[in-house]
Amino acid sequence: MDFTKFNQIIKMISSSGLGAPLLILIILSMVVLPLPAFVLDLLFTFNIAFSLIILLVVIYMLKPLEFAVFPTVILIATLLRLALNVASTRIVLLEGHNGGAAAGKVIEAFGSFVIGGNFAVGLVVFAILVVINFVVVTKGAGRVAEVGARFTLDAMPGKQMAIDADLNSGLITQDQARERRAEVASEADFYGSMDGASKFVRGDAVAGIIILFVNIIGGLAIGVGQHGMSFANASEVYVLLTIGDGLVAQIPSLLLSTASAIVVTRAKSGTENIGQQMSAQVFENPKVLYMTGAVMLLLGVIPGMPNLVFVLLAAALAGSAYLIEKREKALDNIETHKEIAVRQSTPEVKELGWDDVGLVDVIGLEVGYRLIPLVDKNQGGQLMTRIKGVRKKLSQELGFLIPSVHIRDNLDLSPTTYRISLMGVTVGEAEILPEMEMAINPGRVFGVLKGKECRDPAFGLEAVWIEPNQKDHAQTLGYTVVDSATVVATHLSHLLQSNAHELFGYEECQQLLNNLGKSAPKLVEDLVPKILPLGVVVKVLQNLLQEGVPIRDMRSIAETLAEFGGKSQDSDILTSAVRVALGRSILHEISAIQGELPVITLDSELERLLHKSLQTAGEGGAGIEPGLAEQMHKSLEESTQKMEMEGQAAVLLVSSYVRPWLARFVRHSISGLHVLAYNEIPEDRQIKVVSTVGQRA
Repeated sequence: MDFTKFNQIIKMISSSGLGAPLLILIILSMVVLPLPAFVLDLLFTFNIAFSLIILLVVIYMLKPLEFAVFPTVILIATLLRLALNVASTRIVLLEGHNGGAAAGKVIEAFGSFVIGGNFAVGLVVFAILVVINFVVVTKGAGRVAEVGARFTLDAMPGKQMAIDADLNSGLITQDQARERRAEVASEADFYGSMDGASKFVRGDAVAGIIILFVNIIGGLAIGVGQHGMSFANASEVYVLLTIGDGLVAQIPSLLLSTASAIVVTRAKSGTENIGQQMSAQVFENPKVLYMTGAVMLLLGVIPGMPNLVFVLLAAALAGSAYLIEKREKALDNIETHKEIAVRQSTPEVKELGWDDVGLVDVIGLEVGYRLIPLVDKNQGGQLMTRIKGVRKKLSQELGFLIPSVHIRDNLDLSPTTYRISLMGVTVGEAEILPEMEMAINPGRVFGVLKGKECRDPAFGLEAVWIEPNQKDHAQTLGYTVVDSATVVATHLSHLLQSNAHELFGYEECQQLLNNLGKSAPKLVEDLVPKILPLGVVVKVLQNLLQEGVPIRDMRSIAETLAEFGGKSQDSDILTSAVRVALGRSILHEISAIQGELPVITLDSELERLLHKSLQTAGEGGAGIEPGLAEQMHKSLEESTQKMEMEGQAAVLLVSSYVRPWLARFVRHSISGLHVLAYNEIPEDRQIKVVSTVGQRA
């Protein structure tokens, strides 16, 4: 057959994916069907060549993952060798009485030529090969594979964190990070497979020993009992054939065991093969070669020793050391000249500048290493998607673009802890259990759950960490069940909404004005900087956000500022004017239901006292007695709780003069209480006073 056509057939079989199935079918047929001696010789020769190919591939590969299919190749080679043992055993026992050639030329050659036709020598040689293969190579390789698999799996979290750290710091791209994660996973799979494949090699060595004794006993029984041969004649024929068969199988097995040992013991350099590593690490030190040559020379001059051999070896070592030393000096001179040239051509390192000073992250999220899968999409993490949803929702609600969240791992945190920061300052920190779900008690539940008790980090509600299979049961009891990613996203959303005024600055304000200028260019042109400087507009918008008022209606805000900006540039006065203009939308955010609005008011005497105190001491409220402030706070808190229990939004209605101070007074201490001025209520809304707070309880 033409070799070109033969190569085409081989390529066609490989590309069609039929190579492996055909090999499996051939192996099975070898076990079941009797094979002619010529075919058996061909397969034995192929087995030796195949094992040698595998060994050379292992020697010349740069890193183990280049031969990732090696564990599967070990299994296939082992099955091929065992099938050959079955086929050769069949032909030896059936045709052995006709002479050594009846079992094939390969078996005959190994049984007569390799061991000189002496079965005692053959048994000794076979025993030595088995000891080398089974006790030394295979046992050691299996132990190294087991330890390597365990260490590789233990190192996976650290490698994943290192990849994420490089990605977050910008050293690598998303594609490079994806490739590295895939390589880490492939490496773990490879060493796990090698741990199992080493058991195949060990079992193959054991099987070779058992097959040898079975063949000898079976051959003697068949030769003496069935063919009438003498015991001596049967021993000579069948033992030689069995040993030849065993040697033909053990040599490829030893090659494969050696290849397996090389794979699991070599360092993962990725740039050099084994020959290059040995040359660089063993024979590159001239001092070692000089000392070894000196020892060989001393042994060579001892009377009775083979002087010529030792002296020749000592001279060869000394000559090699001299050549290596000479080459190293030449390389050092070249490197020195290069360094001088680089030093002369390289400019001096520039002084530090402002470009070397990094800015803090506007919004930061740090996670412990056990929470990394939550932010890694390749591991099924959903937190990145949730955070994008939070940013989109808050941007639409508040009226400006929420900055991006910079996520990175922090090994200083405990493994299950995350930390949220604004402008580099920590504003929230909590611990979550990523494999479990949080069942939150909304206020009324109908049973108790088994799990780890905790509190919702966003709102401080009582909660329990439960297993995922308890979710349906918890929901039937009235609990709100969320996963760990939702817990972090909710906490982040709450903190961003509470601190929205800190996220809003000059750039955001200018962007809002640019967008408004597309539809109302004259308004924006007259407002900034003709009427008000940009800083005052920023402060007004920050005040609105701090009081929980969205700035979506930028047109109304700008028109109000343009109207009142010529009269005053005080940000608090302008904020109050804008609140009046936004009164309808403010009230809609609080209570969208039309009709009467239930409110809390201050006693007229108390309100006059506050008004007078603020005029005297300023808006800091320093003139109010501590006892009065505490009593007023307690009454407002009780009234707020009562209205919330009745399902109504708590609204405190006061004069516009005292409203800013009262809003600051209750902002962080009484959650859910909205402080409005009388002139902020639209004319078409009726109010209903449900509670009045006075000087006395």
